[in-house]
Amino acid sequence: MASRIVDRTVLLISHEMVGKHMAGPGIRYYHLATVLARHFNLTLAIPRQPDPSAAISINKLGFSEFPVVSYVRGSWETIEAHVRQTEIVILPSDTAADFPQLAHSDASLVVDGYDPLLPEWLALYGVTESESGGQHWRQRMHALHHQHRMGDFFICASERQRDWWLGMLEAHGRINPWTFREDSSLRRLIDVVAYGLPDGEPTWTRPVLKGIWPGIGPDDKVILWGGGLWLWLDPLTAIRAVAVLWQQRQDVRLVFPGTRHPNPLLGDISSHNQAAKSLALELGLLDKAIFFGDWVAYEDWANVLLEADVALSLHFDTVETRLAFRSRVLEYIWAGLPIIATTGDATGELVEHFGLGTVVDYTDTDAVAQSIGRLLEKPRDALKDAFAEARRELRWEAVAQPLIAFCRQPRRAPDRTALGDTIGNPATVDTIHSLAGQVDAQKQVIAHLQVRNEQQSRLIRAYEQGKFMRFMRWLSSVRPGV
Repeated sequence: MASRIVDRTVLLISHEMVGKHMAGPGIRYYHLATVLARHFNLTLAIPRQPDPSAAISINKLGFSEFPVVSYVRGSWETIEAHVRQTEIVILPSDTAADFPQLAHSDASLVVDGYDPLLPEWLALYGVTESESGGQHWRQRMHALHHQHRMGDFFICASERQRDWWLGMLEAHGRINPWTFREDSSLRRLIDVVAYGLPDGEPTWTRPVLKGIWPGIGPDDKVILWGGGLWLWLDPLTAIRAVAVLWQQRQDVRLVFPGTRHPNPLLGDISSHNQAAKSLALELGLLDKAIFFGDWVAYEDWANVLLEADVALSLHFDTVETRLAFRSRVLEYIWAGLPIIATTGDATGELVEHFGLGTVVDYTDTDAVAQSIGRLLEKPRDALKDAFAEARRELRWEAVAQPLIAFCRQPRRAPDRTALGDTIGNPATVDTIHSLAGQVDAQKQVIAHLQVRNEQQSRLIRAYEQGKFMRFMRWLSSVRPGV
């Protein structure tokens, strides 16, 4: 283990819950915190939860090596003191909009753009927004704007995402003579920190599915859908594939253990939940071959992975797919769980590269059914050598190296130093400054006119006062005693 550099202080901000129940972002920041705490004085900041039962279990998750603080999203005073005490702040891209004050702090800022927020947002709201004028889309774009100007260093989850980010950074003026002079590869501006794997292999501690979940026997074959049923994913093809397979064998059990997002703020996020349950019911397989749960506690997730026989990661052909890095697929790899993945995303490429299962075409029900059948005929450890190789390359300590290197030698991005508040795309910045100059000129004209108006008003008042005095003198002359 590398020696800790105690004079480097790092604040890692998570925008998602980190605790008993976690989605992908929370798991990412939990493991990044664990790795970074080996090298630096790290503090993990998590959103304050109104429900006490959602609090972190320090002992169970092992946070003994670093402090955990809470904050309120959008409330600067709840995190300001922690920012002032740190040299490096690592933040999810959305947090830049929550705390624009970070741009004026003395800390070096690392923006984590591993989650393609706009493609996910469009999958959820794009159709309705196009019909209602796009007001919320405009608000979303304003929120995303902060991250591009603020970062001193950016990280993302894949080379695909890096290409996408390079385009966005160019559009926002961050690829410029200063960042290019520092590093012509631009790796010092943006590099890849993928989703990683914990050290070692998962340990089974207790049964949680087979022989425990009603309807799932100890000898049944469990097909696992590891995450949520979000709109950009394709759980309906999985259900139809199991219906095809059910005609040949009745020991298959498709399990969706996570249909309710653990973050209460996202409880009403659109998903395929109802459509999936309706399809399972229509096929006569609900609670017979297809099962739905709420969300598995993180401490039990390894048990779920180790009891499953095959895992699925299916999605549609969308821009989200092109940019996605499916965190659940990495957890399948950690557990050595054979994978059936749809083509098109970076994690499907991992499955192909290491030989960890089968990659199928979009919405191909028959191919999914056949792949499940073939993988179930093989022993669970048939691919153990391939999984071992993947685990070696994808450990958190390995994938986090670009971030660790930056934290060892943090710096303010050279263009932020050179340009200050004028950083950005010159086409936009210069236009704003030109308009600001025109506004200032108009203000000067208005101020000049106000002065002239006041002068004229005084002359009028003086004139009126003079007329009144002459009138009074005349009145006195014609009516003595007045």
